This record gives sequence, structure tokens and C-alpha cells, in this order.
Amino acid sequence: MVKKEFPYRLYLVISEEACVHHAYLKVVEQAVKGGVDLVQLREKNSCTEAFLQKAILIKNLLDQYHVPLIINDHLEVAQKVEAFGIHVGTSDIPPTQIRKNWKKVNCLGYSIEDLQQLNTQETHVADYLGISPIFNTPTKTDTIIEWGLIGIETIRATTDKPLVAIGQMNAGNAQEVIKAGANCIAVVSAICAAQNPAKAAEHLRNEIEKA
Repeated sequence: MVKKEFPYRLYLVISEEACVHHAYLKVVEQAVKGGVDLVQLREKNSCTEAFLQKAILIKNLLDQYHVPLIINDHLEVAQKVEAFGIHVGTSDIPPTQIRKNWKKVNCLGYSIEDLQQLNTQETHVADYLGISPIFNTPTKTDTIIEWGLIGIETIRATTDKPLVAIGQMNAGNAQEVIKAGANCIAVVSAICAAQNPAKAAEHLRNEIEKA
């Protein structure tokens, strides 16, 4: 399998309910202006039609800034909106099945929740690996391990795939997470709950680039 480039550094994972002070489209636009270069729409509680409508609006906005859209765990929405890619976890549709059903997928992300996954075919066909969570987070309560910095180092020593770190990521720990081996930082609350999403994104991006 040809290894694809993964130039992204700051990855926003957004849902409407995560946006505290502003409407989700405003948060997305402000975040991109601040330095976010990849956006994932994660709508676990929306019906397909509502998810699709949000995805269309966000993709139209992101296209103006040439920022790719990833859809979380909804192949139908991802295909209909012609998203850049899809991200799935261990209890979602398997990456091998996505490859069969969506030949044109540009970017396929897969969450790693235990080390045994690194030797599976599902991991092999993924373009990047989401390391989740680095630190336990209230936005994701169904995980079985907290990786920490040592976990990133261990995975980095095992695979050359791009690693996206998620779970209580913020400007205070972004540098050390990148230094431990992550290629990219993914955030939810650090931007979605910020009074000023653009400033929050800029601060995060600056810390990533320092590393």
C-alpha cells in the first residue's frame, strides 16, 4: 500500500453540541483562520439527514479555505458530501470494509486503543492512526486505556504511520506530545469551548510549530 502524505498539524474535531459560545460554522471558520488545517465532523447523536446537512455546510465553508473535511464514522454521509476522508474507531465500520465500499477515499483514519491493534489488517489499510485518548477526557468515555506520553513513544517506535494525538490536548501539552512522536494534535474543547476560537487555534498551532 502506497504511503500517503499527511502534512496536517492541527486537527479540529467538532460537533454542534461541543460549541459553547458560538455557532458551529463560526467556530470552524475562526479555527481555520487561527491555524487548523484539518476538520472532522463528529455527530454521534444526529440522524443521517441532519448529519448530512451539517456536513454540506461545513464542507462548502472549508472548500473556500482549501481545508479538508473528515467525517466521523458515517460512510454514507462521507460519500454523499464527497469528504476528503473518514475516521473510524474499533466499534465502527472496519477500515478494510471502507476500502472496499469507497474506492475514492483519500484519507482513512483509525483509532488505536490497544497495542495489539497495530498488527492488524485494519491498521495496515489506514492512512493515519488516532491515538485515543492521550489523557482521559470527558468528551470520550468509552475508551479502555490512557496512553500518556510513553504510549505515544511506544506506538511511534512500532509504526511509521502518521499519528494524531487526541484526549485533553491543549496549548500546555501540545509541545511535549509532538516531541513524544505525534505528527498532529486533535482538539475538541480547546477550540470549541473557547471564547475566541481563532486565538485558541493560533496559540495551539504556535506551540505545535515550536516543537
